[in-house]
Amino acid sequence: MTPESRKRAYRIYIYLGALFITSLVVSNLIFQKFFFWYPFGNVTVFGAPLFEISVGVLPYPITFLITDLISEIFGRKKANQIVTTGIFASFFSMGIILISNMAPAIPSSPVDDAVFSSVFALSPLAVLASMLAYLCAQYVDIAIYHFWKRVTKGKYLWLRNNFSTFSSQIIDTTTVVSLLCVFGVIPWGMFQGLVISGVLFKIFIAILDTPFLYLFVHIFRKQFNLEIGEEIDLDG
Repeated sequence: MTPESRKRAYRIYIYLGALFITSLVVSNLIFQKFFFWYPFGNVTVFGAPLFEISVGVLPYPITFLITDLISEIFGRKKANQIVTTGIFASFFSMGIILISNMAPAIPSSPVDDAVFSSVFALSPLAVLASMLAYLCAQYVDIAIYHFWKRVTKGKYLWLRNNFSTFSSQIIDTTTVVSLLCVFGVIPWGMFQGLVISGVLFKIFIAILDTPFLYLFVHIFRKQFNLEIGEEIDLDG
């Protein structure tokens, strides 16, 4: 690979990392709003709404698409680096929010202390739950992805994309909802509905993002003349 190609590949990696971190941080900030993602959403299971999910779930599947793309093109090490960077970014953003929450609002402030606290006061607990789930899910996703990549010798991209995402999303959703209930952020009565709804939604999105993964992988392989299963070594 020429020096110019390596620089271009590194820029792409940085842009993917920026999208990943933005999606992760935003998902932690907007999680307190819930909606029905199915038009006929007034369906219950175990007494809890079936299709009720947090808007924080909307950007989160993007993170798994990006880690799969980075895993495929840049390798496991670079995918894990992005995951670790995302943890730092999330805790750093929560630190800023905590400091902002402690600063008293002036009388003429468009957003007063009560409104600001009602939106962001629960964020630290939610982020802690989200980060614990995130750690388990993302590292599991990357590990399973590369396991199937080795087994299939770089073929059957759809298989490793979906198998890794399905497994990690089940872990992520179950863990984060359980911790949010334990921390008292949401009532236990919402547990079953949120887990089932979250898993169904994330699996649905994972299936939809497979064509996009194929498209981007094809573009990058063509751009950098990569063989099937070949990765770009940015550290080499």
